[in-house]
Amino acid sequence: MNSTAEIFDRVVPDVRGVLRADAVRVLSDAEKMELLRVAGDVQRVVDALVVETVASTDVDFARSFGCASMNELLQRALRTDAAGAGRVVRAAKAVHRETEFTSGAPLPALWPQMRQALLDGVVGVAGLLAATVPVEQAGRRIGPEDRLRADAELAAFARGFAADTDTDADADADADDADAAPPATPEDLRLLAKVIVTYLDPDGAEPAEDIAQRGRGVLLGRAKNGLIPLRGDLLPEVAGQLQRIWDAYLSPKVDGPPLPGVSFRPIDVLDADTIETPEDPHAEGDTLPGGDSTGMVDTRTRAQKQHDALAAALGIAARHEEMPRLGGAAPTVVVSVTARDYATGRGWAHIDGADTPTSMAAARHAACGGNIQRVLFDPEGRIIGIGTTERIFTVHQRRAITLRDKECLIPGCHVPASWCEIHHVTEHARGGPTHTDNGVTLCWHHHRTLDTSGWEIRVQNGIPQVRGPAWWDPERRWRTPRHLFQSIHRRAG
Repeated sequence: MNSTAEIFDRVVPDVRGVLRADAVRVLSDAEKMELLRVAGDVQRVVDALVVETVASTDVDFARSFGCASMNELLQRALRTDAAGAGRVVRAAKAVHRETEFTSGAPLPALWPQMRQALLDGVVGVAGLLAATVPVEQAGRRIGPEDRLRADAELAAFARGFAADTDTDADADADADDADAAPPATPEDLRLLAKVIVTYLDPDGAEPAEDIAQRGRGVLLGRAKNGLIPLRGDLLPEVAGQLQRIWDAYLSPKVDGPPLPGVSFRPIDVLDADTIETPEDPHAEGDTLPGGDSTGMVDTRTRAQKQHDALAAALGIAARHEEMPRLGGAAPTVVVSVTARDYATGRGWAHIDGADTPTSMAAARHAACGGNIQRVLFDPEGRIIGIGTTERIFTVHQRRAITLRDKECLIPGCHVPASWCEIHHVTEHARGGPTHTDNGVTLCWHHHRTLDTSGWEIRVQNGIPQVRGPAWWDPERRWRTPRHLFQSIHRRAG
């Protein structure tokens, strides 16, 4: 045998052979249960091998193999993600043994008993971290002696024994002891570690405010199914502010804005003969009834509503004059797309700052209403067109459009215009001017779904008009929303 790795080199082909032969599927339930038990033993032993290997390396190990850090090396060597590599690195720190300066002999690890439990295959990476992390988080408030006591208690619990029983490699011989319990799971170890910390550090040691300040944070995760997970922990006052924003958007009982956007479905299709059609010398088409007489309800879940409310709030924040500048300009999202995909409306676009590609519909929405710069490429990757942010409506134009439209233009949606995005009726990239006659207010939700919802918008003589989908209005007539019609006549009078 030339190396330690050859031991596993002999085992791996046998396991692959079992899997390729589909031998697992035909096993009985009892055999499958036994196979899972053995696989657990193997998995913990492999964890120990990886952690012990990492713990025995020095600071130059990763760089000697062309990696910037041990985390990067583990991602490549183990084909794991950054989080999995980080757990291995943290576990290795718990079992790392320094070298005695004069003799060169290894010194005990910070967690000697838990290290032995790892080497014996009693715990894996998950169990080791579950036991040690809660104690380590207490920092200097738990001294070395108390940490070693905790180490012994947790290692014994991991093996299924009380702390005063044997905890070395021969402890398995006492498995028939009447007081023995099943080996602890990582969750069992985490709970015991928290109890130990409570006894060793009864005052919590640090003020809750300091702990909260250190623990706060918000992260964007990796894309999955076209969505970016958002996770983290908010300080109470920040969570309270966010909750109040959601309440303002979602609760019909407060003196504030109503629903941020209404996704329509028919209850009773509106009879065209019942539509009020007052004479309007200023606009073509009929007048759309106001209020909620459209007979439509919001079909979004609360989580979806809160997402859309957060999107609207971020849009408001991005265009606020107090928003910090980047490179002398307001925060600008760069959308890259090939000219062919943009012309056909098919394919994918890429938004700077997001790892996952996005649809052309999302790119068009982003490029219509916010500080967006679009970059067009040919199939070889050459830049052939650069959009500018000059097409964004100015503050004065936005104020005028907001004054005219008063709220989201889609019937039944009463989001105030000041909270809406400004939509280019004729897209700027297709010759539409950045002019008040080409801009209307749409809430984030209706702006995002305009291409697929069936609603159409036009501006006639400076007056916005709406045409609804066929299920809502079988005749599909262009109509001026009533609140606009009434406002126009009040100003004319």
